[in-house]
Amino acid sequence: MDYNIIVIGAGSGGLVSAYIASAVKAKVALIERHRMGGDCLNTGCVPSKALIRTASIVSMINRHREFGLKSATTEFEFSEIMERVQRVIKKIEPHDSVARYSSLGVDCITGDAKIRSAHDVEVNGRVLTTKNIILAAGASPFIPNIPGLNKLDYLHTDNIWDIREQPRRLLVLGGGPIGSELAQTFSRLGTQVTQVEMASQILIREDDEVIKILSDRFRSEGVDLRVNAKAVEVLSRGGEHSLVVEENGARSEIEFDKILVAVGRKPNVSGFGLEELGVKLTDRGAVEIDRTGRTNIPNIYACGDIASPYQFTHMAAHYAWYAAVNSLFAPFKRFKIDLSIIPWCTYTDPEIARVGVNEKDAKIAGIDYEVTTYPVDDLDRAITDEEDLGLVKVLTVPGKDTILGVTICSHHAGELLPEFILAMKNGLGLNSILNTIHIYPTMAEANKFTAGMWKKSHAPKRILQYLQKFHQFRRR
Repeated sequence: MDYNIIVIGAGSGGLVSAYIASAVKAKVALIERHRMGGDCLNTGCVPSKALIRTASIVSMINRHREFGLKSATTEFEFSEIMERVQRVIKKIEPHDSVARYSSLGVDCITGDAKIRSAHDVEVNGRVLTTKNIILAAGASPFIPNIPGLNKLDYLHTDNIWDIREQPRRLLVLGGGPIGSELAQTFSRLGTQVTQVEMASQILIREDDEVIKILSDRFRSEGVDLRVNAKAVEVLSRGGEHSLVVEENGARSEIEFDKILVAVGRKPNVSGFGLEELGVKLTDRGAVEIDRTGRTNIPNIYACGDIASPYQFTHMAAHYAWYAAVNSLFAPFKRFKIDLSIIPWCTYTDPEIARVGVNEKDAKIAGIDYEVTTYPVDDLDRAITDEEDLGLVKVLTVPGKDTILGVTICSHHAGELLPEFILAMKNGLGLNSILNTIHIYPTMAEANKFTAGMWKKSHAPKRILQYLQKFHQFRRR
């Protein structure tokens, strides 16, 4: 055959699969129809974090009095901000480029892949033969069927990076991580933002106290937050647009200039032969895989957003390792995908970083737990930086320091979480974190202080009573 592996899709999952295969000297082809780097580089993680960074600087300038400054102002052209976003993409682009992967020994092919059989893939009029196929075609924005929406030039997470004129009034439809990040970001840049969420809370998977911190921050920054609001219809009259929403049985209209649809993403499973081949899908429309990454067709594997329920770049890369290794070395050796410790971060301000279970998860699963919560407003570094909003919350096995899950809601929470990830991965508990020297003053001390609070609540009372008597005796 022509190849050991043909990878379809050059996003995070596809790139990692191709990299691993080439590293172990397999012959691999990587087919991408559009742009190398996939969603993360071009329309997801990279551009959104670049825009969030600019908005955070504007926010800091607007908070100048908190830092003892009498005056500070900023002026900007929105188009220049969006061009900076593209500049950031271009700077990172070489990491995911055809040139780089070609230098690694990967045959990079631009074109539309069509799977003709379990061992044949057609691209640009050529049929390539392969021992294995890895599906890594990613996902696309899900667009709900709201009457009137398709009559508008609506925005979604793929095309919002093309705009150069700042919306005066932006309606963000969706209260998940992407919708929340962009709602806060555009509000900080001066856009009048209304965020509409059908559920009772934004970021519904988080614990209630974390949601309250974010909701209060959003409202204080000017976001018109509408929860329990069902989108009914989009109306357009004489160039003006509004969304009809139903809240508590009553209907009202929210006017907007632009609407951003951010209600989730759907796996890209159509148009390249999966239907004809009989590849099974899950109830949510993703490619169905087993714990080794394999589909119902033995030599076809899948990774990333097309298959994973965790639509994060790092999880796409995680799944990709298993897809590549298992496809290359089965049946001699197969590895089961390790889903025991899954971290992620929502890049609002403050950030929300999580690993393992939170209280909502534990209650649903019937897991017994203890909670230790450390408020960040007690942390010296957070106070000096005027970033003393948030908490560290750790769930442990009752009576033990074994970590079940961690939620951090704070400034740079994503940078604080890895200590807990490492501890959980290596079977270390809160005592190990407590016994580790942390630099003063840093945000990371919050982790140690949380462990200290746990230790204090589990102090051996009887031994302490004996010690008290011992010290009294020594004073005689």
